[in-house]
Order: sequence, then C-alpha cells, then structure tokens
Amino acid sequence: MRRKEGGLLLGESVKMAWENIVANKMRSFLTTLGIIIGVMAIIALITIVQAATAEVTNQFAELGTGKVTVTVQGTALKSGLTESDLNALRDVDNVEGIAPNISLTMPVSANGAWEEEVSVEGRGAAYFRENDGLVARGRTLNALDEEGRSCVCLIDEKLMEKLFFARDPLGQTLYIDGMEFTVVGVLATDSDRDVMAQLMGGGDNGKLIIPYTAAMRLTNVHSVTNVEVYIQDTDYTDQTVDDLETVLNAAFNYKDDSFSVVNMESLLDTMNMMMDVMTGLLAGIASISLLVGGIGIMNMMLVSVTERTTEIGLRKALGAQPRQIQLQFLIESFVLSVLGGLIGLILGLAVSYYFSGYMDIPFQISSFAISLGLGFSAAVGIIFGWAPARKASRLDPIEALRSI
Repeated sequence: MRRKEGGLLLGESVKMAWENIVANKMRSFLTTLGIIIGVMAIIALITIVQAATAEVTNQFAELGTGKVTVTVQGTALKSGLTESDLNALRDVDNVEGIAPNISLTMPVSANGAWEEEVSVEGRGAAYFRENDGLVARGRTLNALDEEGRSCVCLIDEKLMEKLFFARDPLGQTLYIDGMEFTVVGVLATDSDRDVMAQLMGGGDNGKLIIPYTAAMRLTNVHSVTNVEVYIQDTDYTDQTVDDLETVLNAAFNYKDDSFSVVNMESLLDTMNMMMDVMTGLLAGIASISLLVGGIGIMNMMLVSVTERTTEIGLRKALGAQPRQIQLQFLIESFVLSVLGGLIGLILGLAVSYYFSGYMDIPFQISSFAISLGLGFSAAVGIIFGWAPARKASRLDPIEALRSI
C-alpha cells in the first residue's frame, strides 16, 4: 500500500513539475541554456579530440610497431654512421633488418624537362621489404642495388607526369644533379605513409627513391645520420633498444648527445598519455559551463519558490507534507537539467559530426563524453535544486497564506 502511495506521489510530483515548466517556456529555456551549452561543449570537444587522437594513433601504430628510429647528431670527429657501424647494428640480436635513410633535395631532368628541388630519398632494401604496397608498377630496390650502388630509382606519379608525360617511364633514363639513373618502378599514390616523411615534406615537384648507397655516392658522403631498425620480436623491444644504444655508444666513444633512439611504441604511449590529459582538461573547462548552468537553475528555482509562496501555503494547509513539496521542486530542477542535457547531447553530436567531416576524420560516438555530459547535468540539477526545494518545504503555511 505504501509503495502504491509512493508511486502516486512521485507521478503527481512529476506531472506538476512538468506543467510548471511548460507554463513558463521562455524562462525554462533560458534556465537550461547554460546546461545546453555545457553539455554540447563537453560532448563536441571530447568527441572531436578522441576521434582525431584515434586517427593519429592508428597511423603511428601501423608505422611504429616493430620499428625503432636512430637519429645521429654526431661529434666533432665523427658525423654519422659508417658501413661498419651499420653492419654492427644489423648484427644486434632481435634485429630483422635496418634501412638507412638519406633525404635530399636536388634538380632532376629527363627528355629536356627540368624540375628544381625534387625530393630525393636514399633508402635501403629493408624499407621496401618491411612496407608493403609502396610500388604500383615495376620493382622495388633490392640488396643487389644496395650493395652495388646501382644507379636505379623509383619515381612517384607527380614526377612521372612532369618528366615522362604520356610515356611509360619504366626503363627510361633521368638525371639527378647530372648523374644518370634508370627508372625501375613507379611509387603508389599512397606510398608516403611514413608520418615522419610527411612532416618533412617533399615539395610539389615530386619525389623519387634511390639506393642509399647511391645517394651517398651522389653527395660524396661516407656516413648516414638516420636509420630505421626493424625488430623481430616486439616483446623484447626495450632490450633491443639497449643493445642498439650499446653499439652506438661504442661507435661515438660514449659522447653525450651524439645520437638519439626513438622507440615509436614508447612515443605512442607518451602521446596517448598526453591526449588523455588534454581530454581531461577539455572536460574540466567545459564543465564550468555546467556549473554556471546549475547556478542559473538554482536562481530560477529560488525565484519560483518566492512566486509560488501562496501555492505552497495552500498545499500545506490542505495536508501536503514537507517532503512532498521538496520532492516536487527537486523533480522540477532535475527535469530542467536533464532536458537541457538531452538538447545539449543532440547539438554536441551534430557539431562533432560536422567538424569530423570537415577535418576528414572518422566520426566516432564517445560513450565517455555522453555519460559525462548527461551524468554531470543530472547531478547539477539535483545539487543546485536541493537548496530551493528545501526552502520551499520549510515555508510556514500561516506566513505563506497572509498574502491571499
């Protein structure tokens, strides 16, 4: 029986709260505006940041699994890694292969056409072995090209159109800074999947890849300063990095700051941690709007209590209990807050969907953002509605009826 009476009481309180909200549409909308903006900001910011983070993380994960990058700053006596140093790196346990990388910008010509500042990359055979789908036509560079310093190259479609328009470039000859090279392959359009290579850029004049040994001969240098090391078993990456650092320290006589070893997996962990911190900061900043909205709800409910003093007095005179009065005002505050949260949810998802398309990243609904936004809005309604509801429940019916 008591459960039935409690259900009737709750239903009646919800009905009266909703009728009062509908009766004051403009005031109710302005009251919930802070909640709407706060929830929309939380959902939009967190959803966009998480979607962008997931996209970047996926790219780094694809590129970084099982790969370590060695960058050499050198010393006064030794500027880079020699062939004997590279062989020592190859011999480290758990190393599947190494791919030295030399990046240049040089003029390239063919068939009377001339292009300045073309991106020229010197790569090892392991680079093509570890990265599938780099070549659309022709062949990749192999160990024989690397060992023999062969003057062969692969060009991208942009350079192919400029130097060999309407002609098959395979087997054709081009000149890099006056040195003759034979085209043996055409790079796929999406072959530049290396994030670091994208950051370094290649200009608008196209790109070509030659054996790193040929690049050393082309520039008359005898050492390299950038090497990608591929790991066999990623469970032992940390130990392999320690072994690599031992070899490098010996190569540079243990001089400080002569080289750096970047473990892409560790970099990925650091980036994820930074993104988590950023997401928390954004949520905290956006939550300030919800607090402002909560203050607006409390202010409106206090005004409502003052305006409805006579109503409260009549209800108490007719036998309404203080807890019934308190429940009605608390429900009214809760409904206003949750209603604003739902509207903010819809607007937040719409904004994040628009910006995801604008930024060309996959749109992903964040359950964390939705739970945080709606949960915070519901909590704000209860917390900031408690004081006005308590004030209404403690009104003296005699004092309240004097205004009649």
